[in-house]
Amino acid sequence: MTTTTSQQELFRFLEDRFACAQACTECARASALGASLVDPDGREHQELVRRKGIMCAEVCDATCRVLSEESATDEAGIRAQLEWCRTVCLESAHVFDRQPGAEESAAACRACARACTDFIGTLR
Repeated sequence: MTTTTSQQELFRFLEDRFACAQACTECARASALGASLVDPDGREHQELVRRKGIMCAEVCDATCRVLSEESATDEAGIRAQLEWCRTVCLESAHVFDRQPGAEESAAACRACARACTDFIGTLR
């Protein structure tokens, strides 16, 4: 039988998973938007912004899928996915910082990285 404490831990785990998935979704949306702000005839930095935006959106989307799977009980796999997502989000935020008009994208990426960090903290 499940104790109240373990039920509370499970609820918190699921809430943290949901918050992280929500942040990933917002980051993916903002990253795609940030990538679309780039002029296709632009310079090398603009190409980097576009590539990072697309990569960040894809990583966040993959992280959402991992977090939404009911069978995703492999904490090591979840941790690795979250760490990858956090790293890509922070890298993308740094690139977006140097792109005029991409402030919202950078903020969404940082929020997602914080959500990943917070969720990793709940894993054993």
